[in-house]
Amino acid sequence: MTSRTRLFTVASLAAATLALGGCKTKGDIVVDEGVGITAVRGACPAVGVPDYTGDVTLFSRPGATDASAIDVTAAMTNVRSSCNDSGEKVYAEASFDVLARRTDASTARTVQLPYYVTVMRGSTAVVTKRLGTVTINFAPGQERAQASGRAGAFIDKSEATLSPEIRDRITRRRRAGDADAAIDPLTQPDVRAAVARATFEVLVGFQLTDQQLAYNATR
Repeated sequence: MTSRTRLFTVASLAAATLALGGCKTKGDIVVDEGVGITAVRGACPAVGVPDYTGDVTLFSRPGATDASAIDVTAAMTNVRSSCNDSGEKVYAEASFDVLARRTDASTARTVQLPYYVTVMRGSTAVVTKRLGTVTINFAPGQERAQASGRAGAFIDKSEATLSPEIRDRITRRRRAGDADAAIDPLTQPDVRAAVARATFEVLVGFQLTDQQLAYNATR
């Protein structure tokens, strides 16, 4: 594993934890008054932007990272997700806007910013990764510009679906007095492993160089 891959994995894990922690939406696994589970997650993956990859800074001088050398800055915003899980393949798509600003607005300029979309399984394994490009067009005298991007990915529905046996163990309502009434099924190793295997995320962000990623992480 390269240092860049390690940085990407750490960023992905951090983003996934922040995006999913404390959230309760339709399809999530939700505890109802500590007894039993009222809902089970669906096959659609969570969509998010990993830490440090949601913005990019271009510099006018190679190797420079000081404020006087900033050429163009851009940030992903308004990330939206859609999902179609009606077939054997789940299709998840993330659309987003890119807001950019440049320091020299004297002439028209086109800036191309590469981005990636990756499918993560169990928060640790990269299943697929694809690259795309967002094109920013600045008019003469224009400091700010905006563009939109779209990234999608397919996931096998069978792999993103819990088995009936695991689903029953999670959702079965436990009553006071039952032998396992006080046991959270999600703490059992085989259940946790099954949930992890069936959990996918679609992550999108700028495709950064090692220098750009380090700049975002330390500024």
